[in-house]
Amino acid sequence: MESIFKRYLDNRKIFTRNRQILQSSYIPNELPHRNEEIEQMASVLATALHGDRPSNMMIFGKTGTGKTASVKFLGKELQRVDQTLKNVHFIYMNCEVVDTQYGVLQNIGNQIIIDFEHRIPFTGWSTERVYNILMEKIDEMDKVFIIVLDEIDKLFYKSGDDVLYHLSKMNDDLERSKLSLVGISNDLKFTEFMDPRVRSRLGEEKMVFPPYNAEQLRDILMQRAALAFERDTLEEGVVPLCAALSAQEMGDARRALDMLRISAEIAERNGDDVVTEAHVMKAKNKIELDAISETVRTLPTQSKLVLLSIIVNDDKNNHHMTTGDVYHEYKDLADIVGLSILTQRRITDLISEMDMLGIIHARVKSFGRGGRTKEIELSVPKAETRGILEGDEDLSPLKSYRPATQTTLM
Repeated sequence: MESIFKRYLDNRKIFTRNRQILQSSYIPNELPHRNEEIEQMASVLATALHGDRPSNMMIFGKTGTGKTASVKFLGKELQRVDQTLKNVHFIYMNCEVVDTQYGVLQNIGNQIIIDFEHRIPFTGWSTERVYNILMEKIDEMDKVFIIVLDEIDKLFYKSGDDVLYHLSKMNDDLERSKLSLVGISNDLKFTEFMDPRVRSRLGEEKMVFPPYNAEQLRDILMQRAALAFERDTLEEGVVPLCAALSAQEMGDARRALDMLRISAEIAERNGDDVVTEAHVMKAKNKIELDAISETVRTLPTQSKLVLLSIIVNDDKNNHHMTTGDVYHEYKDLADIVGLSILTQRRITDLISEMDMLGIIHARVKSFGRGGRTKEIELSVPKAETRGILEGDEDLSPLKSYRPATQTTLM
């Protein structure tokens, strides 16, 4: 029997070079339109090459503005220049993955400790013991440690600022080595909730990365496309269209790269020789659907139940439902799955949150002396959203649920 994969193997390959070049994790040898920001960071971190401690830095900017790529690029440059001096140790960590006090200290320690037998275990030690061993190992090496905490706001919201306090004050206890922290975040306001001592120590230097415009995104995509594709593989309008669509949505380079890569993958799967603008539009729709799916999948259970209540109302052809309609259905669904029933005021708050996420559209409607309510409409594909919600284990009793139809007595 012929393999199901044969026709895909026989298709002409669009990616004759390296598709990884279109991944956001790929760090090129040059970052277009980020020279100014890189120079500014380099001027701060350069003191580490002389054995002095650089100031702590906080780097802010929206998703896809080149923050992580710029810092990783600088890290590679620091390590390259420091091969002869051997003064610097660069450590990068994503706090969306490692988001506990113990985990952060353990992760830093195990990037320093080479001997496998003496590594810090994944769990089982007290945080104080891990901190003391980490400080001892850092001091033994007599170097300047630059520790990058990407998505630092995720660490703060999950575990508070204790670990940031300990790391930022470690220099007070070190005798030979020095330590500098670089925080990266797309949340400009999270530091307002920190202990003032931690906030002042972390924010010795601050930088904000602006979003890319369409012309800048086009330059980034042209650079990557030249590395990833052979000539005459892309239709002339593909790169400008990817850049323009991404510039409309906050200048996100990561999204622009994803759009170009997925466009090429769609063309390759279809057996087409050239990537066209039609492929780009298909990729745009796919990315938007994936984004909606991830947003809905990660909602809290009560928010999922409210969203399902909105879908049920829509099934009843109640396309302009009010908060009261949603709350009435929500109480029935909560009773079926055995969840505690929230107040209508709290449900109103959850509806507002989903409105901000773009899952629904809720507009305030006034009835004069009769008061005000919210008129609610779905803003996402109903069938796909229902499928995601019914896939949640907590809502599994609702898989076969269908709303009771209302009958009118004559």
